[in-house]
Amino acid sequence: MDKQELKKYREKLLKIKEIIQGDIRQLEKDSFSKTQKEASGDLSSHTLHMADMASDSYERDFAFDLVSNEQELMYKISEALRRIDEDKFGKCLACGKKISKARLNVVPYAGLCVPCKQKQEKEEGGKENNQ
Repeated sequence: MDKQELKKYREKLLKIKEIIQGDIRQLEKDSFSKTQKEASGDLSSHTLHMADMASDSYERDFAFDLVSNEQELMYKISEALRRIDEDKFGKCLACGKKISKARLNVVPYAGLCVPCKQKQEKEEGGKENNQ
């Protein structure tokens, strides 16, 4: 892959990273920095109903899962940027073959080619069904 293409992918990855960082900050601001009363909008001295508390707990858990997923994506992006620096970007981590440009245009942080990714998902699906 030539330097111009690598530059294009680096810029794309950095833009995605910036968006995700903003999403994480917003989720943290909205979900984790407020008390249960503040999150529910009830600032009175009345105690919260158990259903309200359960709903708030669910929302916090959901936000935590979103942040966790976003952080995992940030890791994948950082790894892709590292592969650009090490001149390994665009090569499948499993088989060493080139990852198609069509795939990299859609998932620029991809570390596996389509056949290897499909194999991985099939293996992971089999493990989940056996548990």
